[in-house]
Amino acid sequence: MMYGWIIGLILIVVLFMAVRGSGVFKRKPNSTENPSTTSTPLETLKNRYAKGEIDDEEFEKRKAELEKAG
Repeated sequence: MMYGWIIGLILIVVLFMAVRGSGVFKRKPNSTENPSTTSTPLETLKNRYAKGEIDDEEFEKRKAELEKAG
């Protein structure tokens, strides 16, 4: 039994690879990290307006286009 430590080392490596490959420790996406994946175009437009990225005229124009298309 001189090589018992080698078998143990191999088993640890195999176990590590199995756990890593299974995705147990993968990071799950958080809905607050990327709101664009769950928001509608109108919500995105409202957010841009609230941030001041677009003015009143641009907001109303794009809102009318969205309502006409949808």
